[in-house]
Amino acid sequence: MEENLSENMHAAAKIEHSSEVSKKECMDLLVPVGHIGAQLKENAQDCEISVKGLSDKCNSMKNTTEKTYICDLCGLVYYSKQKLLIHLPVHSNQQNNVFKKCGKTFNERKNLVRHLRIHENEKSFICDVCGKSFRDSKSLESHFCTHTGVKPYACEICRKAFSGRGELRNHLCIHLKEKPYTCEVCNKTFSRQPDLKIHLRIHTKEKPYACEVCSKTFARSSDLKSHLVAHSTEKPYACEVCSKTFARCGSLKSHLLTHSNEKPYACEVCSKTFARCGSLKCHSLTHSKEKPHACEICGKAFIKGNELKVHLRVHTMEKPYGCDVCSKAFSDARNLKTHLRIHTKEKPYVCEVCSKTFARSNYLKFHLLTHSKEKPHACEICGKALIKRSHLKEHLRIHSKEKPNACEVCSKTLSRSDYLKFHLLTHSKEKPHACEICGKAFIKVYEMKVHLRVHTKEKPYGCDVCSKAFSVKRNLKRHSRVHD
Repeated sequence: MEENLSENMHAAAKIEHSSEVSKKECMDLLVPVGHIGAQLKENAQDCEISVKGLSDKCNSMKNTTEKTYICDLCGLVYYSKQKLLIHLPVHSNQQNNVFKKCGKTFNERKNLVRHLRIHENEKSFICDVCGKSFRDSKSLESHFCTHTGVKPYACEICRKAFSGRGELRNHLCIHLKEKPYTCEVCNKTFSRQPDLKIHLRIHTKEKPYACEVCSKTFARSSDLKSHLVAHSTEKPYACEVCSKTFARCGSLKSHLLTHSNEKPYACEVCSKTFARCGSLKCHSLTHSKEKPHACEICGKAFIKGNELKVHLRVHTMEKPYGCDVCSKAFSDARNLKTHLRIHTKEKPYVCEVCSKTFARSNYLKFHLLTHSKEKPHACEICGKALIKRSHLKEHLRIHSKEKPNACEVCSKTLSRSDYLKFHLLTHSKEKPHACEICGKAFIKVYEMKVHLRVHTKEKPYGCDVCSKAFSVKRNLKRHSRVHD
C-alpha cells in the first residue's frame, strides 16, 4: 500500500511533522466494510504504515503558504498538516469504504473525495469568470455552461437542452409523471425537491428573500430579482434605431427585431413566420395542444414556462412589480405596464371604425365585436350569446345558482369576484373614484363615468325611433317602452 501511494507523489516543499500517526487518527474517517473482525485490524495496520511512510517522505503535500497544505492527489486545501495526514488514507486503493461521519459507502475513490468536501465545506474549484466556488470539477463544469450558453444535455423525448445533468434529470420527471417528493402538510406531490421547498412556504408563510431597498420580502429568489427592476431606473442598453433604452440586453435584442421585420422562422403546419426561434417553438405547441409546463400546486398547464412562473404567484401571493405613482403592486410586469397608462392617460390602441382609443389591446379586440355585432360565445342552456368567454362563464352561474365568492364580513355570497370587491367597499365606506370636477365620490369607476356625463352633457344612447338621447343605457330602455 505504501508503494502504491508513493508512486503517485511528488515533492513540493519540505514540511516538518511527527513521524508517528496513531491508528485511531487514521481510522476516524475511514473504515472498510465487510470483514469487521481480523480484517479491520489488518487494514488498520496497513493504514498506519502508509501514513508513517508518507510522513517520512513528505511526498504528498504542497505548502503554498506558511499555513496552507494541499493534497496533490485531489486538490483539497487544508490549514493544518495533521488534517492533511488524516485525509491521506482516502487515496488508498481500498474498495468499499464507508465514511464514518454519515455512514455513506463508496466504491470509487473519486466519489468519496467529492463527498468528503460536503462535510469539510471545501470549495476549491473556482470559476474564472464570476469567482463562484464549487466543491468538485463537475459542478464547476456545469456552472461554466451558464457563461458560454452551451447546453450539452438534451432530453431524448422533447429535445429540450440543459447545461447540467441534474437539470435534465429533473426535467425527465415531467415526462415520466414521477413525483417522488410529498408535502407532509397537504400530501401534494412534486417531481423536484426545490418545488416542494417553495411549496412549503405556502404553509409556513416564509419569505426568506428581502429587498434591501424597501424591505419587501418574497418566497422566491426569482420574484425578488424581478422586483428589484422596479427600483432600478438604469437602462444601459439603447436601440441605435429609435434610441429606446432597456434594462436587459435580451430585451434590446427582441426589440431590434421590430425594426428589421425579419421573420426567418416559419411554422411547418400553418406557414406563420416568427422573428425568434423561441416564439416558433411556443406557437408549435398550439397545434399539438401540448402544455408541458404544469403547476405542481393546482395542476394547471401552460405552453410557456414564463406563463407558469407568473401563475405560481397566484399561490404565493407575490406581487413583485410595484407602481411608483400609487404603490399598487402586480404579479406580472405587463399588468404594471398597462396600469401605468391610467396615470399617463396613454391609449395606444385605436379603433379603425370609430377612432375610439384604448389602453389595452384586448379592450380594442372586444370593442371591435360591437361593430361586427358578433357574439361568439353562446350559452348552451338558454342560447344567449356573449362577446367574451368570461361573460359566458359568469352568465352560466345564473343557471347553476353558483355563488362562489363569499364576503368575510357578512357572509353574503356573490357570483362574481368583482361584485364581491365592490360589495366589500360598502362595509369600509370607501369610495375610491372621485369626480375631478365636483369632488363627488363613487364605489365603482363606471358610476363615476356615468356621473361625468352630467358635466359634459354627453348622451351616447340615442333612440332609433324619435332620436331622443340619454346619458344612461337603462334610461333608453325605459324610454323605448313608450314606442312599443
